[in-house]
Amino acid sequence: MDFNQIFRHRTKNFSLSIIKLLSPLPYSDAVSVIRKQIIRSATSVAANYRAVSRARSDKERFAKICIVVEEIDETQL
Repeated sequence: MDFNQIFRHRTKNFSLSIIKLLSPLPYSDAVSVIRKQIIRSATSVAANYRAVSRARSDKERFAKICIVVEEIDETQL
């Protein structure tokens, strides 16, 4: 397994673990909004990392990996 496949797998597992973690929370307006945003940013990490592997140039790859870093930072915050 190469580096790219390992990270694709890890980012997908990260997204799934966030979804599983937030699923049991009760549904209320405030919690629902926060839950949606956290899930959106967590799944964006995996989706954007997959885009990194399809980048056409080093500059595009760097730009996309920066988006991944921003999204993972947002999710952790």
